[in-house]
Amino acid sequence: MTVDRAPGVWGRSACAWAVAFALLHFYWALGGSWGLSVSAGPLAEERPGWFVALGLWGVGTLCLVGAVLGWLLARPRPGGPAGLAVKALGWCVCAVLLVRGIAVEMLLLTGTAGQEIDVSPEQRLWTLVLWNPWFLVGGLVFGLAARKFGGAERPSPGAA
Repeated sequence: MTVDRAPGVWGRSACAWAVAFALLHFYWALGGSWGLSVSAGPLAEERPGWFVALGLWGVGTLCLVGAVLGWLLARPRPGGPAGLAVKALGWCVCAVLLVRGIAVEMLLLTGTAGQEIDVSPEQRLWTLVLWNPWFLVGGLVFGLAARKFGGAERPSPGAA
């Protein structure tokens, strides 16, 4: 069975991507610091309450919602509005992640990002080589999951 023919592989990949990102945010929210300074700059050291609540706990929770969506995209497509909503949400997440990854990448590569805010060379490097590609991978797996959603044949109700 090839990767493309395995039912739900892209939905499971999207789910795993979102869980991994959620765990990283929860690690940071609980006080972990590995990778946070090159992601959040001065906010990593200061850790204001709004940043911990929204930027770490909030994003982690949102990622868990994304994991549920990935899991739903791995399942057989339900009929009616529920199936359409799951597919549409999959495409929306794909678009948001790709736009975020591409836009920030272009801003950093062209040098327009960081002129108004303090972006260190280390932050720029890690954003270019780790964080933005991570968003691009997430966008691609959610897009592939949405595209393949419901594509597998479902057995008929009377089939053994």
